[in-house]
Amino acid sequence: MVLAVTVAVASFVQGSSGLGFALIVAPVAGLLDPGLLPVFVLAAMIPLNLYVAWRERTSIDLRGAGWITGARLAATPAGLALLWLIPERGIGLFVGIATVLAAVVSLVAPAFAPGRLAYLGAGAVTGLTETATGVGGPPLALVYQHRPPPELRSTVAACFLVGEVASLVLLFATGKGDPADLGPAMALLPVIAGGAWLSRLVHHRLDARRMRLCVLVFALVSGLVLMLGP
Repeated sequence: MVLAVTVAVASFVQGSSGLGFALIVAPVAGLLDPGLLPVFVLAAMIPLNLYVAWRERTSIDLRGAGWITGARLAATPAGLALLWLIPERGIGLFVGIATVLAAVVSLVAPAFAPGRLAYLGAGAVTGLTETATGVGGPPLALVYQHRPPPELRSTVAACFLVGEVASLVLLFATGKGDPADLGPAMALLPVIAGGAWLSRLVHHRLDARRMRLCVLVFALVSGLVLMLGP
């Protein structure tokens, strides 16, 4: 029940603001069952990001998405290596640390105009952290935080979509994930759809910057709880 409510809220937040699903869900999933990470978060985000990317497809930054996706795919094996190096009992702590660091950086980073190096850097960090933990949004949010909300939502969703599929394929191929792990995400598809549907009613009315701040503050608190947990 706790996980279902969390996923519903996260789906609404991501559909409305363009980020937040993994930052909200990963710490809670890590507290409930570290074995859910990262497959559950990656799989749950696929239908959500597919919907958001299609809904606002005319706003996708194709150039930026291309550079980000290339770097993200290149960094995916390094993210897998982290899973081999970190025992399952340490994944929760790692997710907590990664979440807190990502939230802090996103909160304090100054405004800047992204270029090729920013796209490549964001893609590489996303490939590393999302494959290992399911959390990869903050680097992309940093790149697009000062762009129009439709561009942020659609481009981040498109980048996530390609990367999540690649990460899952690699995890399954190397035995660090099992297709049976998709079960919890499949069971919560109606919840994801409900959150996404509600987001379409308000996404064009919300102050994306304020929503982003609330998401990152929540992520900071959740990550700290996960780090301090048993």
